[in-house]
Amino acid sequence: MSAPGPLHQSSAAAQPWHQHTDPRPRRAGRVINILLLCLLALVLLGTLAYFAVSLGASVFGICGALALVPLALCLLTLHWIDRWDPEPNGALLFAFCWGAGMSVVTSLVLGSWVQPLLLGSSAGSDPHLVSAVIQAPLVEETSKGLGVLLLFFLRRKTFDGPVDGVVYAGTIAAGFAFTENILYFGSALSGADDASGGLLGIFLVRGLMSPFAHVMFTSMLGAIVGFAARRGSTGIVVGAWVVGLVPAMFLHGLWNSTSLMGSNFLIAYGALQVPIFIAFVLGVVFLRRAETKLTQLRLADYVPSGWFTEAEVPMLVTAAGRRRALHWANGFGAGKTMREFIRLATRLAFTRQRIVAGAAHGAAGKAAGSRAAARFAAAQADELALLQGAAAVRAALLALHGAAQRAS
Repeated sequence: MSAPGPLHQSSAAAQPWHQHTDPRPRRAGRVINILLLCLLALVLLGTLAYFAVSLGASVFGICGALALVPLALCLLTLHWIDRWDPEPNGALLFAFCWGAGMSVVTSLVLGSWVQPLLLGSSAGSDPHLVSAVIQAPLVEETSKGLGVLLLFFLRRKTFDGPVDGVVYAGTIAAGFAFTENILYFGSALSGADDASGGLLGIFLVRGLMSPFAHVMFTSMLGAIVGFAARRGSTGIVVGAWVVGLVPAMFLHGLWNSTSLMGSNFLIAYGALQVPIFIAFVLGVVFLRRAETKLTQLRLADYVPSGWFTEAEVPMLVTAAGRRRALHWANGFGAGKTMREFIRLATRLAFTRQRIVAGAAHGAAGKAAGSRAAARFAAAQADELALLQGAAAVRAALLALHGAAQRAS
């Protein structure tokens, strides 16, 4: 079996690749991340425990099991979107805990303050309409969005673009919807009349007809923040976060308004929500293709210097090239190593983009701020480590292939 593309030994000194795989934050940053994750996990456990006591253990168990269905659909979809450059597990766990715990608590607290203000300023309005169409989108998207912004600051190195923004925001939203679904299902099951029928109806609407609703709302914010993250400027990202709240809140309010239409709900669902979901899917496809083009462009920067060959770039970037590469590597038991090679190359391309964006904005110049200059220097150090890591993984692939050929 021949290789999918000419793998070659880099002229750079190959060092042990496991020592250069995706440089981690400094020790202080690690400690902060771990402490915050533990805090969020405690908040999540406390929130679920409170709801378990409020609903009753049996009701909570049934509703929690049902809520796992849409949660699994969302997380598996996000994992598929992010399969070639997976975000760190710690960051994804942070996102889920924020969504399922902290954003729920924040929404409940803020909602108790915001609702009286909205009702007081719109006397005579229907309280249910104000709560569903204005209060909920305003409070909930802000609460979820704060998690996206916090992840950008904590995981700046792995927040590389709009696809990462969709994954992080989508994970937060999936967590939020999980806890919210438990409450909705519990409310239906605890109803005095036809509890099982009410539970089935709300499960069909929230669990099967609209499992991606919250994911779509907050992903709009995440994608916009991700675009800004490529620019490397904190100010631009914060501004993008504010702008991104607008479409997230709008879609949220639009969805909630359809739920108030009673017998016309299915008409509104087919006329509005189905097209929006299709547009969301097409948008994700577009973002992934744009990311592929950017990755190919940035890896091509290393061809003249010999770190990669022209044939290796499409092999590492395109879907067809990756499939062929994995098929070839699986033939001699090196599929895991090939996946690491692809992941390192993808991470390298995004690191290169940060360097290019930083240089374009003068981050390396004398007039640049100390923080911007430090980030630029750190990105260059990451670039070198990733290049050495990719060279070492390539060498490991060639060694495994050579050993397989000798054994045959």
